[in-house]
Amino acid sequence: MKPILPGIATWSWFSEEKQINFNGHLLDVGEHRILVDPPLLPDSDLAQLRTAGQVDYILLTNRDHVRETTTYKETLKTRVYVPEKDAPEMPVTPDKTFVDGELLPGGIWVVQLSGQKSPGESALFIDQGRGILLVGDALLGKPEGSVTMLPAEKYADPAAAREGLRRLLKYRFDSLLVGDGASILTGAKAVVERALN
Repeated sequence: MKPILPGIATWSWFSEEKQINFNGHLLDVGEHRILVDPPLLPDSDLAQLRTAGQVDYILLTNRDHVRETTTYKETLKTRVYVPEKDAPEMPVTPDKTFVDGELLPGGIWVVQLSGQKSPGESALFIDQGRGILLVGDALLGKPEGSVTMLPAEKYADPAAAREGLRRLLKYRFDSLLVGDGASILTGAKAVVERALN
């Protein structure tokens, strides 16, 4: 696990099948410690995480990013929040579901995105500093320094999916933290805008 921004650390697990890094993020925001879309953590990092203080929440951005949540919910004795529209299709029992526009602990806003692979696909927006946006399957960080959408066959309507992603451009963000691929720590909004135009 490595720090990437003030109060934010990340770790990755490489998927041989997808040939891309699956990323998790640890947020220390406000009074809360929060994991987002957690993939497998090395044992040493998990031990360090447990001794550093209570993890209050695990937030999931979509139905396909459960990853190691079931294990960590039990191991870390934490609460799990998931998108309401995806909850019925998830193999984890959430402590709470969230909806578009909801303010989550730590000052994290839910931005639900229409037309995506899953009906509950949500970005998480932190309006601190220059603005931070976390996405699950909404955008992939590849190649490094750029973003792309999922393959067209993943969507019922790729054009509608692209249009749904344009909602992200209404937010003021400098950093884009992705669940898959390489995150962009500065200048991210311009990169997203180029990708969607």
